[in-house]
Amino acid sequence: MQHRITGLALLMVLSCMVLGNGIACAPGAPQTRCSLAMAVGVGGIIAAGEGTASSRSTCSVTSMAVTWFHNEEVIQVMAIPDEGFQFLKWRGDVSTIGDVSAATTTITMSGNYTIVATFAKEIRDWHDLNAMRVSNCVHYYVLMNDLDSTTAGYEALAGPNANGGKGWEPLGTVATGVAPMPWQWYYPFTGTLDGQGHEVRDLFIDRPDEPYVGLFGYMRGSDVTDIGVVNASVTGLYCVGSLVGWNEDGTVNNSYAAGTVNGNGRVGGLVGDNWGLVSNCYATTAVAGESSVGGLVGYDEGGTVSSSFWDIEISGQATSAGGTGKTTAEMTDIATFTDTDTEGLDDPWDIIAVANPGERNAAYIWNIVDGVTYPFLSWEP
Repeated sequence: MQHRITGLALLMVLSCMVLGNGIACAPGAPQTRCSLAMAVGVGGIIAAGEGTASSRSTCSVTSMAVTWFHNEEVIQVMAIPDEGFQFLKWRGDVSTIGDVSAATTTITMSGNYTIVATFAKEIRDWHDLNAMRVSNCVHYYVLMNDLDSTTAGYEALAGPNANGGKGWEPLGTVATGVAPMPWQWYYPFTGTLDGQGHEVRDLFIDRPDEPYVGLFGYMRGSDVTDIGVVNASVTGLYCVGSLVGWNEDGTVNNSYAAGTVNGNGRVGGLVGDNWGLVSNCYATTAVAGESSVGGLVGYDEGGTVSSSFWDIEISGQATSAGGTGKTTAEMTDIATFTDTDTEGLDDPWDIIAVANPGERNAAYIWNIVDGVTYPFLSWEP
């Protein structure tokens, strides 16, 4: 999958110049004038200044509006998301932005800037999740709620009867031609998914003759964070994992998996083949395969796995290409994730104990009922 610089709204201060006297726009020279060029991508619009023009684009065309302001003038800027999108944050040269996390904020005209207002597509059902594979216009995605067998689109896209009994079609893949043209075509998922602490449940994949299998079959340079894949049944040929089949230069962070994973080679409870970063993750997945099989990661090629664990009792695997194996008792002990004397813990997790599994302390990324549950991600109820 390829994507343009879209799913973004670009607000660019392209140049600062004086009208009439030719003096450059610079701090301490409020009489000068600065041009504010606004370019915007899919996901929303941007407006700057009271009553000034706003800018919007389509998937293939980025529009631009240019407005002039005085140097050192404080301008209100607004990022307005389209329906089904949400504002994330301002990025780029943000030193004079009032609040980078606020959709409506101010910018002080005191130099040449390029700032980016990022928008994310909201994922609410299996149809939305499936659409991530065909959109080359959107880069950022956020999961708004849990997905399970009762969520719209499950039967057609992710259940046992979906796709001729094969179940979910993984996001991102590598296609191999046949003789006389046995070349490979790469179609990775290259976006960013923030699970916001939610779970993808009841995922079913039965593709024993296909490689690159998982919720994400093949991701390259992607970030997948704060998500759980639970009660998954995943079967593939090689590069098979509950969450990711092949992670090439991507990041998997604050995520976990539970269920069953089966394959031939490079089979892992969370990630099958890791060439990127896996951090603060765990798996309680039953894993089976022929070669390069691991409780957390099946195979690692120059990647990094830090502060991550798997349950050696549930997985049936004593080894992994990354992470540290723990007993079930250790996996439900908060000390495993907070005490750096613990084997395999490089840095403490952002975790706190709560009284019961229905309680959430959203001030921390992770919650746990100490001695009772595995860690689970917090979210605002």
